[in-house]
Amino acid sequence: MYLVAVDAAKCEECEECVNNCPQAVFRMVDGKSDPYQSSECVFCETCLSVCPPAAITITEM
Repeated sequence: MYLVAVDAAKCEECEECVNNCPQAVFRMVDGKSDPYQSSECVFCETCLSVCPPAAITITEM
């Protein structure tokens, strides 16, 4: 299981994580990415590769 976090201060509101995550982990809330389904993460690292400011972190639990 993985814990996905987004640093809202770094998030540029590009929605790349929302649009590219194959597990639909992310949604946009008030213009910022929200990993509301973190439990669905399979650590494919797609979100990490498409996030321009590197605002996303994934930690194994």
